[in-house]
Amino acid sequence: MLIRTYSPWSVMDRIQREMNQLFDDSYRSDRFRYPAVNMWTNDRSAVVTAELPGFSSKDIDISILDKTVMLKGKREIDGEKATWHRQERMSGEFERSFELPFPVEVDKVKASFDNGILSITLPRAEADKPRKIEIKST
Repeated sequence: MLIRTYSPWSVMDRIQREMNQLFDDSYRSDRFRYPAVNMWTNDRSAVVTAELPGFSSKDIDISILDKTVMLKGKREIDGEKATWHRQERMSGEFERSFELPFPVEVDKVKASFDNGILSITLPRAEADKPRKIEIKST
């Protein structure tokens, strides 16, 4: 008859391995491929910034349709076919889209990419800007 004895340490090691596997699997899910993004507005424009370390400007596509901004990109990491021992920097494609609170002047949109930060300035459409109406008295 085989009798197994468990020490509290072996149980804790097993729980830690299972928790690590759980977090590793969730870390690799698609939701972590998307870049961190900030967006703010004022009465003249909206600004979107995205953290894209390891990308170059040619790896990123920006498009605008109506009030929606779409970001797409692709990054390949050296050693794709290697046996990985740890991979925290993800590779592959991402796609994100954001609904703006107002339409924009697409011809006046400006984008810059510096030190891994993409900044997009989206000027508000003239037709959508609030206008003051003069009241005439008689």
